[in-house]
Amino acid sequence: MRIGVDLGGSKIEAAAFDGLQVLARRRIPTPAGDYMATLMAVAGMVEALENELGRRGSVGVGTPGVESAQSGLIKNANSTCLIGKPLKRDLQALLQREVRLANDANCFALSEAVDGAGSGAETVFGVILGTGVGGGIVVRGELLVGANAIAGEWGHNPLPSPTRDEMPSPACYCGRSGCIETWLSGPGLARDHAAVTGEPLTPEAIVAGAAAGNGSCEATLQRYEDRLARALASVINLLDPQVIVLGGGLSNLDRLYTNVPRLWVPHIFSDTIATRLVKHAHGDSSGVRGAAWLWPESNA
Repeated sequence: MRIGVDLGGSKIEAAAFDGLQVLARRRIPTPAGDYMATLMAVAGMVEALENELGRRGSVGVGTPGVESAQSGLIKNANSTCLIGKPLKRDLQALLQREVRLANDANCFALSEAVDGAGSGAETVFGVILGTGVGGGIVVRGELLVGANAIAGEWGHNPLPSPTRDEMPSPACYCGRSGCIETWLSGPGLARDHAAVTGEPLTPEAIVAGAAAGNGSCEATLQRYEDRLARALASVINLLDPQVIVLGGGLSNLDRLYTNVPRLWVPHIFSDTIATRLVKHAHGDSSGVRGAAWLWPESNA
């Protein structure tokens, strides 16, 4: 039995698998800004699943951020209470077993490449457009981690080709400014709309407003699509993936899959563009599935 845990900024989901079959699943809100409460929540969910099923499993955890190869501490997490903490060591102590950790976007990409929207592709770039913006790379079915454990971390590159209206660029929690995440995350979309219109709307309200014919909401989504196209064009120019799979709350905006590939054309250094932009196959369950897949079945 393999257990996957998706430790997100707003929710924690855990699921137990036998092969590809889901045996049981649980979901709770993430304790906001509380590291110890987050540890206990993850351990409690794993123990609850095992008690329910009467079986012990391997544990893989998808996290915002990554584990530093040098220190073993979490870095680059938009859930800032995790930064500088020995998450893997602490979870292993609580659960009394080895735990495998990976960036949540890596887990998403792995899930979608194994048997999801990127199945069969040689190179898959998985994108999270949610509370934060992350990315993961899978090549021939294998997760690419990288020498610094940051492969796919496109969200903390600057937004390409910024316009005059996009300057000065917004500050990011990472200490830089103008990061792709500050523009393309859910909070980034809301911030941009409020900055232009003065209306403090949620991303959901902006999408609903555009669908209802609200001109300012429509303009906000058009700016978002243009920025997403520029950002993904830089990924295509560098990685040239067969498939880009979108996940996270904003990935459910169906218009992205028509509008963004049309908008990225001028920014891609090729006379033909075969890269496909597709929606996730497994919804917000991809993170927990990919976390479970960090362990091969033979080791579960």
